[in-house]
Amino acid sequence: MPPPSQPAGRLFRAALEWTCANPRPADRHWKFLVAVAALFASAAVPVNLSGADAPLPLPLSEVVLYSNGVGYFQRDGQVDGRAEVDLRFKADNINDLLKSLVVQDLGGGKVSTVTYASRDPLARTLKSFSIDLTANPSLGQLLDQVRGERVEVATPNVLTGTLVGVEKKQEQVGDTRVVEREYLNLLADDGLRSVPMTQVQRVRLLNPQLDQELQQALATLAAGHDTQKKTVAITFDGAGQRKVRVAYILESPVWKTSYRLVLHANEPPFLQGWAIVENTTDDDWTNVRLSLISGRPISFIMDLYQPLYVPRPTVVPELYASLRPQVYDENMAGKPEEETVAAATEMAKRPMFEMMGRAARKVQSLAAAPAIAVAGPAGGVVAGGVFNLQQGVQSLAEALKAGELFQYEIQAPVTLARQKSALLPIVNQPVEGEKLSIYNQAVQAKYPLNGLRLKNTTALNLMQGPITVFDGGLYAGDARIEDLAPGQERLISYALDLKTEVEPQTTSGPEELTSVHIRKGTLLATRKLSETKTYLIRNRDQQAKTVLVEHPFRPDWQLVEPKEPTERTRDVYRFRVKVEPDKTAKLTVREEKQLTEQVRLADTGLDTIQFYLQVRKLSPKLKAALDRVVELRDRLAHTTADRARRERRIGEITQEQGRIRENMARLAQNSELYARYVKKLDQQETELETLRQEIESLRTTEAKQQRELNDYLLNLQVD
Repeated sequence: MPPPSQPAGRLFRAALEWTCANPRPADRHWKFLVAVAALFASAAVPVNLSGADAPLPLPLSEVVLYSNGVGYFQRDGQVDGRAEVDLRFKADNINDLLKSLVVQDLGGGKVSTVTYASRDPLARTLKSFSIDLTANPSLGQLLDQVRGERVEVATPNVLTGTLVGVEKKQEQVGDTRVVEREYLNLLADDGLRSVPMTQVQRVRLLNPQLDQELQQALATLAAGHDTQKKTVAITFDGAGQRKVRVAYILESPVWKTSYRLVLHANEPPFLQGWAIVENTTDDDWTNVRLSLISGRPISFIMDLYQPLYVPRPTVVPELYASLRPQVYDENMAGKPEEETVAAATEMAKRPMFEMMGRAARKVQSLAAAPAIAVAGPAGGVVAGGVFNLQQGVQSLAEALKAGELFQYEIQAPVTLARQKSALLPIVNQPVEGEKLSIYNQAVQAKYPLNGLRLKNTTALNLMQGPITVFDGGLYAGDARIEDLAPGQERLISYALDLKTEVEPQTTSGPEELTSVHIRKGTLLATRKLSETKTYLIRNRDQQAKTVLVEHPFRPDWQLVEPKEPTERTRDVYRFRVKVEPDKTAKLTVREEKQLTEQVRLADTGLDTIQFYLQVRKLSPKLKAALDRVVELRDRLAHTTADRARRERRIGEITQEQGRIRENMARLAQNSELYARYVKKLDQQETELETLRQEIESLRTTEAKQQRELNDYLLNLQVD
């Protein structure tokens, strides 16, 4: 790292000389040196990287705040020749800076370097210098680290030589007191010299590189006092005066909106909207171009500041006996596939400078516009009990389309001190609106809410936010609004309508079988469910009211009465009901739901088929078809049962024969019982042969009947 400027170097040497000329105890001696070093570091930082002039200020010129928690900050200025610009950032913001920093030299120059402080601990950084200041060394300890170096010592006579070391000697002061004194040992041209440290007025390192290392260590020590801030140095390389620009994205508070809506009996509603912006940076915004972007671009934090090291295995050399050389066959798979790394998806379709180009082209007109000096929020004006939001407030925002986002561009330069917030007017004009009472049983079962159908007749996208409603000069309540594009309508509600009462009643009709069909052996039965909901609306006010009833929308239910709703959202039907003063109105909503049941006639229970045979609405063709299915299945079931009985009989005979053979094994072959067993086995074998023949015949019949049933069902199409 190159040395600091000459005035800073002279300051350091003067401090060192003064310290040497004013001896103190070791601990106090070095504390004073460090204090002076901090002063030296403040003069030496930022360090000139390559002989350029002192760092130049680069004022903030443009701020763009987003609704996803980030802000775009742009700095513009002029440089001359080779110049360095230093910017200070919070340590937590360095990751965002490394991810988004854009630097431009608009006058044909180039950006040579962008440097920033390491995230390594201060102690680790100090240990990287040739002279280690980590342990807060005394002057003697400091000089002891440069043993063998050439130094110049003023005592006040000037001595030049090689530093041998710092020696400590015990000396007696008075009769009983013994103190320890330090002596500086030098190898001069005329031999070894030992100089008491109390006589040393100045010490100068003659090795320029070592002297530079000491100055850098002191500068690092001074810069480390503020651990929350990091310096980013940008060096521009070029000729002559030219414009430069630096832009970046940092975390920023979400800008918010709030609205005031004034309702009049004979005038359209008047809407006033304010943007709430906060300057949480450490820079004052002075005549900056301010834009507000609605939308939620994807933004994330990636730790690019922390050094990353890949762990590698440690391999220990091993000794083996020599092996014979091996011969290997060719790889049958060919060359291995190369691993590829997928590139990150591009975050934005256009660069930030291009997106903000429209604002940049208005610099000249903005310079002529009056600046906004923000001292605090402004409110409406009360005159005669009625709010007149048109007096004293003018919208400063212009609507612009920025890609897929929407942009509010503040037309006049904005001045906002650091750590301050401001309200900026973005809309101030009449809008279209209709007063309504909005009823939703899930919100309030008895009373509707006072509301308004608000239409955005402005040219701006209205961001979501709270709305304070004034009606007849009085506060009427608060409402919320979601994002509203120009030309769109949205309902808002702000108070309970106690002069209107709604009584909902629900009745369900019986389940009705509407149709039965048979398609390829499957019976399709359709049933209809019906539900009726009645809303009795009582208006106790002396004025007619329009009540908007919200009824739940269920995708599997079909609206029958009324045939069409006034409007439908994703979740509710809305029905408009006019209620005269001190009268009651009735709204009936009837819905139907179709249920379809599928019955496989080939394997369903016969009791299910018998149930459908008893339905009166069944057509004769359907009944005949179901009767035929029952007949075929009964015949098949009888055949299957006959075969099963014979198979069970074979099982019984086989079990009995096993018992007989077991008994015969214990009898003499010439016994009478043995002869009876032989005769019985002969009879059973005859029966088994007959049963097997019958089973084979029944299986053939069963297969034939099954095919007949399957063919009948497959071709069965009855309505």
